[in-house]
Amino acid sequence: MPSAILADDEDLPRAELRRMLAVVWPELRILAECEHGPAAVEAIDQHVPDIAFLDIRMPGLSGLDVARAASGRCHTVFTTAYDNHAIEAFDAGAVDYLLKPVAADRLAQTVARLKQRLAAKAPVPALDGLVERLALLLREGGGAGPGAPQRLRWISASVGDTIKMFGIDEVLFFQSDEKYTRVVTAGDEAHIRKPLREITDGLDPDVFWQVHRGLVVRAWAIARAHRDELGRITLTLKGHAETLAVSQAYGWRFKPM
Repeated sequence: MPSAILADDEDLPRAELRRMLAVVWPELRILAECEHGPAAVEAIDQHVPDIAFLDIRMPGLSGLDVARAASGRCHTVFTTAYDNHAIEAFDAGAVDYLLKPVAADRLAQTVARLKQRLAAKAPVPALDGLVERLALLLREGGGAGPGAPQRLRWISASVGDTIKMFGIDEVLFFQSDEKYTRVVTAGDEAHIRKPLREITDGLDPDVFWQVHRGLVVRAWAIARAHRDELGRITLTLKGHAETLAVSQAYGWRFKPM
C-alpha cells in the first residue's frame, strides 16, 4: 500500500487534506502528521514514506528545507498559499503542488500522477536545483506569503532588575534550555522566556540555520563542521569556544560542495 506523511503547521488545512485524500485515495496510508519542518524530516527518516505533502511555509524548517533533506528519497507535493508567480519554479512532472485552499479536482489530478509514478516505479527526482530556484523566486517576489511574521530586529532579556538588549545581528545562536531560550552573542548571553519555535519564525532562514531541534546558529559564524567516525557532526564557531552538536536530521546542511 502506498504511504505518505503530511506536514503543515496549521491544523485545519492539514486535517482537510487528510480528509480529502481519504476520499480520493483510500488506499493511501498516512504514516505521520507533522506541525513543523524538523518533525517532517524526522518522520521521513523514520517511516520512509512514498510521498511527502509539505507546506512551503513552516516553522523550524520550511517545506523547501525538508525537500532538500528528503531529496531523492520520496515523491514530494508542495502545498502553498503563494500566488502563481512562484509556481513557475516547478518543473513539469518532477514534483507537484496544491494551491490552498485545495480543490478536489486539482487533488485528483495530483493523485493520478502520483499513482502513475508509483506504478511505473519511476525514480524519485533529486530536488536540490528546483528548491533553489523556487526559494530564489519567492525571495525576488517578496514571497514571504500571507500572514508571514515580521523579522526580529532586537531581543530583550531580563537579568535580575536589568533589561539586556541584543541586536539580532549580534546573536551567534539560540538554544533551547528547558522552559527558556538561551541567546548567545560573542561577549554575552541571557535567557528569555520565548520558546525557540516562536523565535525561529522571526528569523531569516538564509542567515540563521536550524541545526538541531533545539539549536539555531548564525551561518556566517560557523568556522568548521567536524564529522566523527560515527557520522556525528559538531560545529566550531568563530570567536566562541563552545562546540555545538548537529542532529542527524540536519546533517544535509554540511555535505561537501
